[in-house]
Amino acid sequence: MLNAIYLTQEGRAARAELRQLDESELPDGDVDVRVDYSTINFKDALAITGRAAIVRNWPMVPGIDLAGVVETSRDPAWKAGDRVVVTGWGMGEQHWGGLAQKARLASGWLLALPEGISTRDAMVIATAGFTAALSVMTLQKHGIKPGDGEVLVTGAAGGVGSIAVALLAGLGYEVTASTGRPQEAGYLNFLGATKIVDRAELSSPGKPLQNERWAGVIDTVGSHTLANACAQTRWNGAVAACGLAQGADFPATVMPFILRGVTLYGINSIFVPNDVRAKAWALIAQHVDRDKLERMTIEIGLSQVIAYAPSVLDGKVRGRTVVDVNR
Repeated sequence: MLNAIYLTQEGRAARAELRQLDESELPDGDVDVRVDYSTINFKDALAITGRAAIVRNWPMVPGIDLAGVVETSRDPAWKAGDRVVVTGWGMGEQHWGGLAQKARLASGWLLALPEGISTRDAMVIATAGFTAALSVMTLQKHGIKPGDGEVLVTGAAGGVGSIAVALLAGLGYEVTASTGRPQEAGYLNFLGATKIVDRAELSSPGKPLQNERWAGVIDTVGSHTLANACAQTRWNGAVAACGLAQGADFPATVMPFILRGVTLYGINSIFVPNDVRAKAWALIAQHVDRDKLERMTIEIGLSQVIAYAPSVLDGKVRGRTVVDVNR
């Protein structure tokens, strides 16, 4: 038997419970992974609380990422004892995810953990860190270099934002962090932000074209914040959009794009080839200090997940939340 967060649908409502499952209930897959740690992300919290239609197949074990050790494999690419990390691929939405003590998965979804990164470290980074790294890599590919000017990170005290700040600073960029929690200024400075901007400066409707400020932007918020960030981005700058904490709308005009040549990139971390995943993980391992990762981390047990989920959606959680699935 194994413990898991188990979601069922009652009418249109989702019901979450901590339940014991038999291994025979696990879905089809090539590899059985003994999970050490998972996380609770914004999407997980939406699924657990039922505040958005995240789950596509019922019943569901949520958890969009996990790290652990291969227990058995029916694919010769993996063997018992291999340390692995899995993020995305529809886990927690279409396929049972990481908020359980064991997962049965397609072998192509697994990525070997880089040397020196523990399974717990992997879940401090996880989908949030991977998304942040993809965003940074997109700005790099666009040609934005350290010294080109300020890079804005919105929602900077959240999971993606925190790692984006630390990674950009580790690479030598000048980082400005936007947050609605002024009490987190010291935390963001520790991660590497040189300036703090109150989110109120960006979250209300603004002019379609504003003073040029940012060489690049990583936006985790969407809505008016993303529109204003685009309107303030410098000539030929780039904006990487990877979140919608404020909203999924985009109340903007084409003016920043046709008058300043601003480029807006969409970041999707779910279906990404493993060679790109490996590069993103290597970038974080090389440029984000372990002390910074630990400073941004809260750890809870599997038994605490359901009660904890609303605080994630209400913006009360700083940084990353790692879930020890064995307690």
